[in-house]
Amino acid sequence: MSISFAYPQVGNKETQRTSYQNRKEIPTIFTWNLSDIYPNVSAWEKDKQETKRLADAFATQQGKWGKSAKALAQGMEAYSQLIRLLDKVNVYATLNFDIQTANSSAQAIVNQAEKIRVYVKERTSWIGPELVSIPDQKMKQFLQAPELAPYKPFIQETIRAKQHMLPREQEQLLASFSSLGETPENIYKMISKDIPLPLIKDETGKMVPLTRTNYATYLESKDRKVRKAAYQAMYRTLEKYQDTLAQTLAGQIKANNLYASNRKYKNALEASLTPNQVPVEVYDQLISTVNKNIPLLERYLKLRKEMLSLPELHMYDLYVPLVDQKNDYIPYEQAKDLVINGLAPLGEEYVSVIKKAFDNRWIDVYSTPDKRTGAYQWGAYDTHPYVLLNYQGLKGDVSTIAHELGHAMQSYYTNKAQPYITSGYPIFTAEVASTMNENLLFTSQYKKAKTNKEKMALLVQNLENFRTTLFRQTQFAEFEKAMYEADQRGEALQADSLKKMYLDINKKYYGKQVVMDQEIAMEWARVPHFFYNFYVYQYATSFAASAALAKQVEEGGKPEAERFIKTLLSLGSSKPPLTVLKEAGVDMTTAKPIEDAMKVFKERLDELEGLLKEAKKKT
Repeated sequence: MSISFAYPQVGNKETQRTSYQNRKEIPTIFTWNLSDIYPNVSAWEKDKQETKRLADAFATQQGKWGKSAKALAQGMEAYSQLIRLLDKVNVYATLNFDIQTANSSAQAIVNQAEKIRVYVKERTSWIGPELVSIPDQKMKQFLQAPELAPYKPFIQETIRAKQHMLPREQEQLLASFSSLGETPENIYKMISKDIPLPLIKDETGKMVPLTRTNYATYLESKDRKVRKAAYQAMYRTLEKYQDTLAQTLAGQIKANNLYASNRKYKNALEASLTPNQVPVEVYDQLISTVNKNIPLLERYLKLRKEMLSLPELHMYDLYVPLVDQKNDYIPYEQAKDLVINGLAPLGEEYVSVIKKAFDNRWIDVYSTPDKRTGAYQWGAYDTHPYVLLNYQGLKGDVSTIAHELGHAMQSYYTNKAQPYITSGYPIFTAEVASTMNENLLFTSQYKKAKTNKEKMALLVQNLENFRTTLFRQTQFAEFEKAMYEADQRGEALQADSLKKMYLDINKKYYGKQVVMDQEIAMEWARVPHFFYNFYVYQYATSFAASAALAKQVEEGGKPEAERFIKTLLSLGSSKPPLTVLKEAGVDMTTAKPIEDAMKVFKERLDELEGLLKEAKKKT
């Protein structure tokens, strides 16, 4: 399948650029169009003021919701309108900042957005206490009223958390301090941006700047000296700032533990999982099941060492491609076609929206020095989804496009199917939507592979996805839990203790096959997700779930694709995430999806070993 893109032709040299010094250099088609949200800052400012007005008006409803179902429904509608507008204001400010973090005007706008978020939070903090104060029998009668049907899941979830609700005055006090809880993450973002990285020698011996964006590229270098230099430069530089980085992370952990304690949760883990009705056992079950399968990871690492013909494997050897292929650089236009073809099993409508995302500037493609690193998808209910990339032309970048478009499509379908109040969805299902696309992309490319060499390259990439998602994210989850438990025990989370904790867990996963370069003890300082309060485990659980669902769609065809879209992509928060997944076709309350994913990992590892033996026979 091919597609014509609505932008002028650019020369080959231009298409192979992966970074620019400023946004003015980037062809417009490769930048997202924020005017789809607001035509200018003045329009944004107008809505910011309207958000404040709505928040003040909403606050006057306090104490009135228990009068009737009609009063409660009107209150819920007013709340929905307020938060819906706040989301739009916040999304514009944040997206505008993330593409130009050094721009003082963009910084001012995002700071204003943060202030209005706190303002709204303070004036809506009474909602929980107000709902739980309505007698159970009376609320039961209210919820039978048709006008409350759209708000029923939200109300029931709030009531369910009754035991963790504080008196109104305390809720308002917590809300007023909410911005302080975001301070460690904000500090980390600025530190990460400001830490200067050194020059390193590239493959030609030229001194080149190491950046957070090109670091991954250098780790994939075929020149071992280059990847070692990048690895050591990154972590030795971070180590110079280890005390500041450690205290920043410790501040986030203390804030989350304090929040959990004040709300009478056993710990921050329970506080994080309970709102999504995910039992803590799911988290622990993930870690224990993956730990049982570490021998499979060791077997893969042993094969990696063999394929690289190395006497010993180091941590900086884990990302270099194992199979040499020509035309390593993948132009963005080619990446688009690969993604579109790969996602064809999800149907014509799904693919047509993907094309729209490419054609209509929903995606910001290339990096600049002050652009946020990494990739994500975000948007508001009243906007189309937006995708941020830092495209480098690597095979993994193609998977990243498919991954983030999976998030975008869940936003698209959920916004289309749900009222605003249930249009949000938890990360627990979000990462299923994204990794589902990666699975389909792999299958598409593998079926079309013409040579064993191509198959081997794809298998390696897929096995790497298992390593970096199912194993690595579980490793992160294990480290995150250990940090929170240490803080609860009253232990100081200092740089040395964090480094030891991280190194010990890393040894458990890699120690039997990989030389433990001491620099890896600082890797925690490169993971922004540790500021997101038990976020990373969902990458691993979702990866396992999507493997099962992708297989169902590939084998079942159109009916399974439609079920996936109508359930996982469309139900939002109208049902608990475990229920959504079960209706989609996978039960995450058991270890079976994790175990089944490990079976797939083993099968593909077997296949790679078989192809490798064939290749050796021919030489």
